[in-house]
Amino acid sequence: MTEIEDNTADGAETATNGPTHSGFVALIGPTNAGKSTLVNRFVGAKVSIVSHKVQTTRAVMRGIAIHNNAQIVFMDTPGIFKPRRKLDRAMVTSAWGGAKDADVILLLIDSERGLRGDAEAILEGLKDVPQPKILALNKIDQVQREDLLKLASTANEAVRFERTFMISATTGSGCDDVMNYLAETLPEGPWYYPEDQISDLPMRQLAAEITREKLFLRLHQELPYSSHVETEKWEERKDGSVRIEQVIYVERDSQKKIVLGKGGDAIKAISTASRKELSEILEQPVHLFLFVKVRENWGNDPERFREMGLEFPRD
Repeated sequence: MTEIEDNTADGAETATNGPTHSGFVALIGPTNAGKSTLVNRFVGAKVSIVSHKVQTTRAVMRGIAIHNNAQIVFMDTPGIFKPRRKLDRAMVTSAWGGAKDADVILLLIDSERGLRGDAEAILEGLKDVPQPKILALNKIDQVQREDLLKLASTANEAVRFERTFMISATTGSGCDDVMNYLAETLPEGPWYYPEDQISDLPMRQLAAEITREKLFLRLHQELPYSSHVETEKWEERKDGSVRIEQVIYVERDSQKKIVLGKGGDAIKAISTASRKELSEILEQPVHLFLFVKVRENWGNDPERFREMGLEFPRD
């Protein structure tokens, strides 16, 4: 019988003696369920971008957390939705691929939205996935307890989950319960990464992701999510600072004008926000230079897909 955790009290993380555990946990779920926020919460640092705009996570990104004697590698996958374009199809394929490569699958559901639409389709797809599965209902502080229990029961009738947790990725409520469970149940074995490593994302790519996050936070109502950021130059300077040049690619001139903003105010605000966060992450001064270029139909360019870590759909 599936056990449902209704305890949202956070437990304390303590180091213990004994064998080490390690493994990969794939976070899957509908778009904007809170997967990136949850990965950052688990890792304790920014490894995945967070935006109000849907479908901002494009390829599988790994955040690495240490809990007790376990190294838990969280795979933040793109939100699963009904694809309409090649980029959409590549993202959904990447998400399911990440799930099939994991030791444990964690399905994250926005408890406010429930099982409508994409969530219902994901449950159907999980029936054929053999890995152990756990369910986390997010945003529990915004839903009545009776409704949460009903949602948990309905999901467990559709798919056999080893455990169901009720959490808030934003506040951290219930998240230690998930970490404790994973630390105890992942296979015994050596750690995959050095103890101080929190992500397998190259710094140049992480920097581009940070800028893309700021782009969407500033312009999410106006700009298509297909916009893309690339780090073209990275120069470590003798004074201890770093000079970074990035290009924001859009598909039309009208989008370029949106990114630049009136008198360049939008691009300046994006640059300032990105530079501030990058300086904090790198712990060194950052000189960031942003350029905006139009690259028509880049969503059908196989090279752009490879740069994002996605496989270009051939059919």
